[in-house]
Amino acid sequence: MMTLVDSHAHIYSDKFDQDRDEALARALGEGVEKIYMPNIDHTSIDSMLETEAKHPAQCIAMMGLHPTSVDKDFEKELYLVEEWLGKRKFAAVGECGIDLYWDKTFLPQQQEALRVQVELAKKHQLPIVLHTRDSFDETYEIIAAAQDGSLTGIFHCFSGTAAQAAKVKELGFLMGIGGVATFKNGGLDQVLPHVALDDLVLETDCPYLAPVPHRGKRNEPVYLPLVARRVAELLQIPVEEVAEKTTNNALNLFAL
Repeated sequence: MMTLVDSHAHIYSDKFDQDRDEALARALGEGVEKIYMPNIDHTSIDSMLETEAKHPAQCIAMMGLHPTSVDKDFEKELYLVEEWLGKRKFAAVGECGIDLYWDKTFLPQQQEALRVQVELAKKHQLPIVLHTRDSFDETYEIIAAAQDGSLTGIFHCFSGTAAQAAKVKELGFLMGIGGVATFKNGGLDQVLPHVALDDLVLETDCPYLAPVPHRGKRNEPVYLPLVARRVAELLQIPVEEVAEKTTNNALNLFAL
């Protein structure tokens, strides 16, 4: 059986409150041995850490502030992130970044929140996990300006162009590939054949973005093999090779 790493999953979400243990068991049954959990804001910390405490071998927490939780009072949230990063070890700073899909009102605050979290990642020598929905250029600009050779991380839910993929690679970052790769008009069929497996990790972003044939339903880590198979198909290589390489990429990144 393949061993897989889900590099980005909100398995602590209340969407799993009725069957979280069963969902984790299903994932393990399909070889998904590690699940990295990005934080959202102060409201998600308790459930995330409880999930990690109950399943420490499988579920590993990050700490960060999601861009859609950034508003005029974002400094309070960032103080909490900073406090937690000083208390214990986390796998990464994240999920952070810029989101211009839902609301552009707080773009300056989102940019500042990202800059602060980049500095926290440097301070704690952690990778950073980036959310870039409708905001690749804005996010890239901040990361490129801050890149001094010490920053590593993931452009999560990558669905950009081949040119943007090349920019991510130049930064020394990885691309998180999830359910969008299986979508008929997702666009990654034009991009992934030109991307090296060395630059990829797999993710579900559950409970969101379930892959085909489960699109529109609750996503969960057990569906990660569907993403692996699609990547293998697009790269024209065995799925076992995709699993082995992306697993190593994720474990090496998060073990910094």
